[in-house]
Amino acid sequence: MSFNISNLAPIPELYVNYDSARKLKLEAGDMLSWDLTPRQMCDLELLMNGGFNPLKGFLGRADYEGVVENMRLADGTLWPMPITLDVSEKFAESIEEGKDIALRDAEGVILAILSVSDVYRPDKSREAEKVFGADDLAHPAVNYLHNTAGAVYVGGAITGIQAPMHYDFRARRDTPNELRAYFRKLGWRRIVAFQTRNPLHRAHQELTFRAAREAQANLLIHPIVGMTKPGDVDHFTRVRCYEAVLDQYQSSTTTMSLLNLAMRMAGPREAVWHGLIRRNHGCTHFIVGRDHAGPGKNSAGDDFYGPYDAQDLFREHEAEIGVEMVDFKHMVYVQERAQYEPSDEIEDRDNVTILNISGTELRRRLREGLEIPEWFSFPQVVEELRRTSPPRDKQGFTVFFTGLSGSGKSTIANAIMVKLMEMGGRPVTLLDGDVVRKHLSSELTFSKEHRDINIKRIGYVASEITKNGGIAICAPIAPYTATRRFAREMIEAFGAFVEVHVATSLEECEKRDRKGLYKLAREGKIPEFTGISDPYEAPTDAELVVDTEGFEVDNCAQQVLLKLESMGLISGS
Repeated sequence: MSFNISNLAPIPELYVNYDSARKLKLEAGDMLSWDLTPRQMCDLELLMNGGFNPLKGFLGRADYEGVVENMRLADGTLWPMPITLDVSEKFAESIEEGKDIALRDAEGVILAILSVSDVYRPDKSREAEKVFGADDLAHPAVNYLHNTAGAVYVGGAITGIQAPMHYDFRARRDTPNELRAYFRKLGWRRIVAFQTRNPLHRAHQELTFRAAREAQANLLIHPIVGMTKPGDVDHFTRVRCYEAVLDQYQSSTTTMSLLNLAMRMAGPREAVWHGLIRRNHGCTHFIVGRDHAGPGKNSAGDDFYGPYDAQDLFREHEAEIGVEMVDFKHMVYVQERAQYEPSDEIEDRDNVTILNISGTELRRRLREGLEIPEWFSFPQVVEELRRTSPPRDKQGFTVFFTGLSGSGKSTIANAIMVKLMEMGGRPVTLLDGDVVRKHLSSELTFSKEHRDINIKRIGYVASEITKNGGIAICAPIAPYTATRRFAREMIEAFGAFVEVHVATSLEECEKRDRKGLYKLAREGKIPEFTGISDPYEAPTDAELVVDTEGFEVDNCAQQVLLKLESMGLISGS
């Protein structure tokens, strides 16, 4: 079996020519339109430019079920990941099979036409079990599936009108055919791709050097700049880090291109998917490392996938993928030899000093302003990371109070706001539930749907405050676990999220009831009232639980301040 590409001919794209695109844009003005989500934007781009070849559009029911059950399209072609257009139930009611709908970006620009072949309701629990290995909300893609994705899927062929516009790093963004043409121009016939969603450190450099040598191939550094795991370093910082160390590689044998992929963190299936995508980009080899595309721990505290499950599944389908795997184990630094080596190949480990810094330890050192040794990373990379990751007591953060009406959230939040303003150093904003309802969400009711919208609005505003180095204090009821998690993920992209459960009992809240709301709810005059006719899902993993019964407000506020200090978010007095 040969993985030496002798023919880098173009692969099929789904775009129409310029004149047809102009005509379709005019026709699309009268069509039903769907505004794409960020994930759908990433998927559509790779559908249209051939990155997801042989897919011709979003999966219909038969293809979807085949992919979920056995990683194959209905015609038997290997494809491990469901590429689906999820929509709301309300929108689905207006769709007719056999009709066209226009797909637009967030600004309303028409990118493509979808010819609807299927409108169907998926079994999301089955999809989670088969694709991600467990129906466990600790997995970010499973949580997305159940709590963000629409309830109905729409399948059909895509007619591409124009690519989504990217204003960042445009010279680094290549379609599959652009990369194939580049390889063809340089005479490259063996190309090994390195997939990453993290900054490049010295271990990664050694791994890529070894992979290129082992495969006797040129190197494509191919980082993900679409959606990755919540909490990852933003792609702007990462690309600056990559560019800072590119001179460590020979420009005649190495190139870098950015991939606008929405990762699913699906471990073994994701590795196969990544291999197929790299084949479409003209690569012959692909590096699959330890715990490739793993999402971390499950609800039981165990890893979702075994460390080499991804390598095993890739190896099983290697010939069909058409890309040879270059497998690598965990790389560690051997101090006595001043070099990186695969951990399982060190035979004299009892006589040498093995050093390694985990991602968690790196983040701690950045957060606390501690030294990051040169054996671990490049000074240019550390400098970039420190620019966007200042010490934690200089970063923005959010304190998110949740609890029943009357629990004391707003009172404690006000006290915390005053104490933090007294300390100075960062702007402090209070997003109280009642105040937000008045100024930001006055049109919303108290239905579950509208409560979720309200919390998402609060989360968005808090994330912007956090991103810009301020302190956001939120005090809504926020009764639903999934919505609080949504807010957490939005905010943790930019700083710390500190959830404080004000765990005052329902009985005590009813005693306090200065607004008379509980009385009205008991009489049935307020429908869907939290704690009475609508559930409150108490947090199980809040950073802090505060009981206000029998305690002064000042004491409760002090507990919060001590927690913030212990997390390094404020400096001790």
